[in-house]
Amino acid sequence: MPDTNQPHPWRKPLLITEFTAVAVLLASMGWFSSRAAEGAALSPVWLLIPAAASLAVFISFIGLMYLRWVVAAAAERKTRHKIVFSLLVMTLLGVWAYGVANTWISVSNA
Repeated sequence: MPDTNQPHPWRKPLLITEFTAVAVLLASMGWFSSRAAEGAALSPVWLLIPAAASLAVFISFIGLMYLRWVVAAAAERKTRHKIVFSLLVMTLLGVWAYGVANTWISVSNA
């Protein structure tokens, strides 16, 4: 049985990545808002910054969920947890891809 007092070695880097990506995402949203208030045109290429930041948030969030649900699961339930977790990951990343694609299409057509 693993030592429950020691956090997993990936926990701290995942938390740092998640909060850094959230800060980048919020800063880019603020910058986009100020550009829109000025009436300046926004190149769709700039959307790569919040898209990459949101992907980093999702991946680090998924990594932290993996540590909490799958790594901490009992051995006899680990396979079930992995299957459910895989379905959740595919759903989350699918929703992210759908949102990014719709945003890109709407900005490119505008």
